[in-house]
Amino acid sequence: MMELSFILFLLLFAGIGAASVVRRKKSTDDYLIAGRNVSPWLAGLSAVATNNSGYMFIGMIGLTYTTGLSSIWLMIGWITGDLMASLVIMKKVRITSERENVHSFGGLLAQWNHNDFNLLRRVTGILTILFLGAYAAAQFTAGSKALSVLFGWDLSTGAIIGAGMVLLYSYSGGIRASIWTDAAQSVVMIVSMLMLMWMATMHLGTPAEIWSDLTRVTPEYMLWFPEGTWLSSILFVVGWVFAGFGVAGQPHIVIRYMALDNANHIDRFRVYYYAWFIIFYAATVAVGLFARLLLPEVGSFDPELALPMISMQLLPEAMVGLMLAGLFAATISTADSLILSCSASITRDLFPNVKPGYEVTKIATAVVVLAALGFSLSGNKSVFALVLIAWGLLAAAFVPLLTIYALGKKPSEKMALVMMGAGVTTFLLWRELGLSSLVYEIMPAMIIGFVVFFLERYMPSKNNP
Repeated sequence: MMELSFILFLLLFAGIGAASVVRRKKSTDDYLIAGRNVSPWLAGLSAVATNNSGYMFIGMIGLTYTTGLSSIWLMIGWITGDLMASLVIMKKVRITSERENVHSFGGLLAQWNHNDFNLLRRVTGILTILFLGAYAAAQFTAGSKALSVLFGWDLSTGAIIGAGMVLLYSYSGGIRASIWTDAAQSVVMIVSMLMLMWMATMHLGTPAEIWSDLTRVTPEYMLWFPEGTWLSSILFVVGWVFAGFGVAGQPHIVIRYMALDNANHIDRFRVYYYAWFIIFYAATVAVGLFARLLLPEVGSFDPELALPMISMQLLPEAMVGLMLAGLFAATISTADSLILSCSASITRDLFPNVKPGYEVTKIATAVVVLAALGFSLSGNKSVFALVLIAWGLLAAAFVPLLTIYALGKKPSEKMALVMMGAGVTTFLLWRELGLSSLVYEIMPAMIIGFVVFFLERYMPSKNNP
């Protein structure tokens, strides 16, 4: 029954994506940014679903299971930073993308101030392909892990199915197919997670009993902050605010703002986006905590498999199939968005003076799918770790520059490249030196990017006017 339910719901999601063919126009404008005519509710639900998916279902629940209540600061910090980025940057992104008629993230950065920074565009394209390719592989891995637990399938099976679905979405309707399926999945994600919370509370007892049981897991499990000094606690929270602000550097999310039908509709977009984000993130933390009581055998399984394991324990088989189909389809839809952003970089950014047609763009998509699938099959990597590394590198490279643009500054192409290089280098060095335990490396990396600009811009120099 569980497998049948999974297959039926997965076919439903695939059908929604394939149905976008009825609105498809055989143009790269429609394939990459849906013709800039996506309604606010659809764009908002799509953006938040593609933002979370495998990371929340697999990675965040696994982290909460392991670390306890202190993981709530990822939610608070991340959403706060995300909102800050939305208020400072995103409306200007939508306006600029239409004014400059760009279809890719690299084009956005290269043409923001009516410039034509071809080297910047190429470098942005290369970084996008590398980092989003790893991110897409993490989504394939997330779906594979869930299928492995529930059905006993080999880890490669889920990744291969996922790659096939990405090709279906991409060839049916491009980014529009991804947006349509995202919206449907967002409803399933909320409903299934809230149902799982309710079933867990029915099984575990009253809220007071649950809290009492959680406090006995370990002495530090229900502490609001990780053990350490006040300074370390502050850095912990601020680091996740920077992580949330890093949303502005994620091409697959920014493209949803670019696809919005009107820049003046962004406030309505935010209502849908943040209402869903807060409810789902809070439910994810709660389910992670409940999982620790339902699955106390720490160390006997991968914590990132906690969600499918408690689903089998608490839900009817038909609902387990629905949840798994929603989880799997959400990870695949996110992978689709990531891969389409890579396709845009290949066809629009690596060779900015060449404008490949619609069919060439679809071929580029297939090539990226195969590359991401190969990376996913190369090893059983942590979804949480892969996503944080890819997210952090993208933010370190792009967010300082995009923020400077949004504030009305006009850095030269050389300065833009130096800012990007400084951010990425700082991120990698911070990790290599083992300083991640102090603060998420995205924070020092982004700060260095800003510092580089302001030192060059405001320090006395014979080169400055």
